[in-house]
Amino acid sequence: MADLNGTQMYDVLIVGGGPCGLAAGIEAAKSGLSHLILEKGSLTESIRRYPKMMRFFSTAENIEIGGIPFPISGVKANRNEALQYYRKVAAYYKLNFKLFQEVQQVVKKNDNLFSVETISGTVYQAKKVILATGYFDRPRWLGVPGEDLAHVSHYYDEPFRYSFTNVVIIGAANSAVEAALELYRHDVHVTVIHRGEDFKPTVKYWLIPDVKNRVKEGKIHTAFNACLTRIEEGRVYVRNTQTGEEQGLPADFVLILTGYTPDADFLRRCGLELDPVTQIPAYDKTTFESTVPGLYVCGTVMAGIYTEKVFIENGREHAQAIIDHIAGREIHKVKELIDRI
Repeated sequence: MADLNGTQMYDVLIVGGGPCGLAAGIEAAKSGLSHLILEKGSLTESIRRYPKMMRFFSTAENIEIGGIPFPISGVKANRNEALQYYRKVAAYYKLNFKLFQEVQQVVKKNDNLFSVETISGTVYQAKKVILATGYFDRPRWLGVPGEDLAHVSHYYDEPFRYSFTNVVIIGAANSAVEAALELYRHDVHVTVIHRGEDFKPTVKYWLIPDVKNRVKEGKIHTAFNACLTRIEEGRVYVRNTQTGEEQGLPADFVLILTGYTPDADFLRRCGLELDPVTQIPAYDKTTFESTVPGLYVCGTVMAGIYTEKVFIENGREHAQAIIDHIAGREIHKVKELIDRI
């Protein structure tokens, strides 16, 4: 179907080509709704940018989409297996997507028309829009001097470039712990800095004994109850939050692995109302429709700063509930948020 300007009109347009966005496309296709997925990077871009040796917390069956089994030799998939799986599922369902198309904003024109504007200037039209943009491209900045230096990164990919250097890691959750263990095993002198008194309790349970034993052996160094105050070439400075004492530590590289947040500015440009503190958008807990009729949130984008509460395994279910609502049928009940222990 075309609009008055001859541009194709889609029943559903999905912003974001991660697992939850793909799940929404699958549900739309299964319901006979025309769809288009716009993704600012490659297919499942966030997973592609994960550390190359990363293994998922969830079992493979819990990150399946579209009813397609995810067979692996073990229990938990790694990054490469996930990339292959989601690519094959997208091909199987013949999903309609345009990659490397960054959306600038979504504008509601009338009761049954959205205009989706991209950075490149291309505009798409749709009756309904689903925002499944995730959060991985928006790291939490600490705001300390030197954070923008060339040897500082908010992402970790692989250990080999860091061998035989001093690396300081800021953070004590999953990404920080996994990076610390990998780096130590590749001849890196690693120091972990964290405001708390220990590693976070949400760290993957199989990593905790490993990292704590390495700390006990003196193979991974820690500075707990400490905060980063500034970064310089070859050195960082940290302050003990209990004594106030400041010390310098050698640092050829600094990895700030303190998490990520959804793009609040983008969501506001699309018309979403966000809580000023939590950045959680206002939405219906059953249908996932925002306060803009016809505009939905899907996956981790709806969790605000609490990105640890939504995963593929519960975020994928948002897609079915949303398409149920769009199709006017009984709405699939989504499982509650998951607490990791």
